Amino acid sequence: MSHSMTLGATEFKAKCLEILDRINRRELERVIIAKRGIVVAVLFPPAAEAEAVKGLHGFLRGSVVVPPGVDLTAPVSEEAFAAEQGEIHR
Repeated sequence: MSHSMTLGATEFKAKCLEILDRINRRELERVIIAKRGIVVAVLFPPAAEAEAVKGLHGFLRGSVVVPPGVDLTAPVSEEAFAAEQGEIHR
């Protein structure tokens, strides 16, 4: 990617499709849009698919706690499940 660009809202409105194409081609790293001198939006290209998938791996790590004494391998029920008799739904 080459660089960033800062535009006023009116200029962005006039050049919107061109700017989106440039972001898509990775010619722009980001586009900052200001309205009356106040930044109101920042556009940037989405992460590549490989990066997005890589970011999913382990994102819940540390978010689940198993209380002491809970055996996750123990049976949850003494009754037979309906699926064991070939029933999918009851």
